[in-house]
Amino acid sequence: MTRKIYDGPEAALDGLLFDGMTIMSGGFGLSGNPESLIPEVRRSGVKDLTVISNNAGADGFGLWMLLETRQIKKMIASYVGENKLFEQQYLSGELELELNPQGTLAERIRAGGAGIPAFYTRTGVGTVVAEGKPVEEFEGQLYVRETWLRADVAIVKAWKADTAGNLVYRRTARNFNPNMATAGKVTVAEVEEIVPVGSLDPEAIHTPGIYVDRIIKSTINEKKIEKLTERKREAA
Repeated sequence: MTRKIYDGPEAALDGLLFDGMTIMSGGFGLSGNPESLIPEVRRSGVKDLTVISNNAGADGFGLWMLLETRQIKKMIASYVGENKLFEQQYLSGELELELNPQGTLAERIRAGGAGIPAFYTRTGVGTVVAEGKPVEEFEGQLYVRETWLRADVAIVKAWKADTAGNLVYRRTARNFNPNMATAGKVTVAEVEEIVPVGSLDPEAIHTPGIYVDRIIKSTINEKKIEKLTERKREAA
């Protein structure tokens, strides 16, 4: 079996990064971001990137790190959140943006992993989302055609992996990461724990190891909260 465990982010991304490439970066908000791999992409200096992600991080965290160094040329995303740097770069014309309805983004990624080049959805019909795209009628309803998304490299974060590359995600981190793991030419996973083959319950595996090429034990596990809301505790 091909060795999939690498010593760290630098080793795991060695030979994979190049200018103008497309990277998928997992996570939902700040949950499940590949926190250890993103800084290594930054350190490499690779530029003119197209990045596919649910979001572009938040101040000082996640993909914000690549925006700060102007390494991202285009974002394909569904949410820009409270990211002021993202806003500034987009409004100034520095950053290209392809904004997708969230379900459409997820399905485009899933389609890329499944080898389905196009599909139809009602989401976005009659709005700017459908501009320039074919629209067809099925059973009396209009549907817009969307195309798959694939990447040169997908970087994802999971909770556990075995040495064969089988992945288990925890809670919200299971949102975009599993689909992205299938849609990269090469998939690199950072995980909190690596266990021997046979240690994971087969029924609990979310991403089969066939999709995963390289694994590292994560060096950063901050688990930040993008926007904290609290309520006062009621009096006893």
